[in-house]
Amino acid sequence: MLNFSIPKSTLYLLMIFNLIVLLGQIWPAGAPPFARWVNLFFLIGNAGFLVSILVKSGKENAEK
Repeated sequence: MLNFSIPKSTLYLLMIFNLIVLLGQIWPAGAPPFARWVNLFFLIGNAGFLVSILVKSGKENAEK
């Protein structure tokens, strides 16, 4: 079982990015002009988040 804490500010930021990306997918004409950069930051942020979870879970498994 994974046991870690994520700052709420990080979760809120990822949620806002997710909503902007979703808006661009549902209504492309209404996407803001900076939507491309938001998509890139969101993908990089999610990738980093997932890698950090994998690394932490690997360390927990190694300790057992």
